[in-house]
Amino acid sequence: MFTIKHIGINNRLCIIYLCGLFLAAVTGTPAHSQGIGADSVNNIVIGDILIEGNHKTRATIITREMALRQGDVLDSLRLTEALEIDRRKIINTNLFITVDMVLKPNPDSLRKDLHVVVKERWYFIIFPVFQLADRNFNEWWYDRKRDISRTIYGVYLSYGNVTGRSDKLRVLAEFGFIPKFEVSYTLPYIDKAQKTGITVGASYGINKTMAFRTWNDKLDYLSSEDINRKRFYTFVNLTRRNKFYGFHSLDLRWSQSKISDTIAVLNPRYLLNARREQRFFQLTYSYSYDKRDNFQYPLRGKSWGIQLSKIGLLPSDDINQTFLYGSYRKYFALSQRWFANTGFKARISLPQKQPYLQTIGLGYRNDLVRGYELYVVDGQYYALVKNEIKYKLFAVQKHFPWVPVRQFNTIPIAAYLNTFADAGYVRNTYPELSNTTLGNRMLYGAGTGVDIVTFYNILARFTYSVNAKKEGRFFFSIIREF
Repeated sequence: MFTIKHIGINNRLCIIYLCGLFLAAVTGTPAHSQGIGADSVNNIVIGDILIEGNHKTRATIITREMALRQGDVLDSLRLTEALEIDRRKIINTNLFITVDMVLKPNPDSLRKDLHVVVKERWYFIIFPVFQLADRNFNEWWYDRKRDISRTIYGVYLSYGNVTGRSDKLRVLAEFGFIPKFEVSYTLPYIDKAQKTGITVGASYGINKTMAFRTWNDKLDYLSSEDINRKRFYTFVNLTRRNKFYGFHSLDLRWSQSKISDTIAVLNPRYLLNARREQRFFQLTYSYSYDKRDNFQYPLRGKSWGIQLSKIGLLPSDDINQTFLYGSYRKYFALSQRWFANTGFKARISLPQKQPYLQTIGLGYRNDLVRGYELYVVDGQYYALVKNEIKYKLFAVQKHFPWVPVRQFNTIPIAAYLNTFADAGYVRNTYPELSNTTLGNRMLYGAGTGVDIVTFYNILARFTYSVNAKKEGRFFFSIIREF
């Protein structure tokens, strides 16, 4: 339990209160002091702030997210809003299953104590990995004919909140279609002010069967029993969080890729100029502003960010490339059950002649026009607009007292109907090299579906999409953010 104490609070409040009354009497206007309104009867004074349920998490990690402080004076309406905003910020640390903000009378009867009641997650997670090697489930289902050999298996270990400071250790060992080994450690705060953090890590992976080019807006694979690519990188990432919602990041990494003679012959542009090896340093600066009500599945708020990256810092590096990436998204409630969001993303990169490995367009991660999940549209520039309307079917929180592990006996689950419409454009300055039919033209897609959201950041999506080629298909995806 953590308690914030304050000395002389009663005397200070009396002085503030009397000054407020005097100001109101002289000017005829309402008095304000940290939220004091004209009707002081409805004002609530925050007393002690007590943290409960944080068996491992340090209390400072929780209070770091809170704007409310002991001695604050707010009317009941503003206090309700402030409590909800702080609750959302605490839940967005991904350290807790539930967070409740409870006001209780202080023994002096002049204040109300704020009890922050949290239920911690299960921080040590180790489980087997079984996933598809393709970009998404839909590509594997439709284009790869559900080939079970294109699977990855292994083990994933995530040890969150190692020291109670929201730090995290990740270890990944994957085998099968694409063997890969990764390790990283994140410490979000390394200074007393809790503003600067650091992440260090490394990754090594090999490919036998691999995509060596994009042709007709599809990935073209070479099937082989020989190793055709090895890739290693290591990095250090510094973060700075001056305020609640703004994040600065500076990432420095060293990367090395080696490909076989076969890949270099099949696609001389893979590393440019038929190279078999590529080494470089990369420096990336990012800024993001994220004020959403829930990072896992936001319904209100906004987020935006920019990223500037220089690939190739030394004369000896094998690549010299720069890219700028930007995004913006706005979420808002139309009513108690109806919600909407709209967003924009864009990326530009120079020079126009780039290695295939670093040429990124639409089709990866969530940067795609829905309806084109089966396509990859390469290019040096792209822009993407996404729009969505959602209807909340239900949002409940089930407690199962018979489950002995407290981190798993409370399960939140929600379901939303949604309809969406997207548009995108990819500029490809060398369309003949990929025989693209989707590059350099507008892309449109629309559809409807159902989203299922549950605990530990699991999101399942079932959608039916139609694109501008009049292709309609059912798509499925499951997202798990650790």
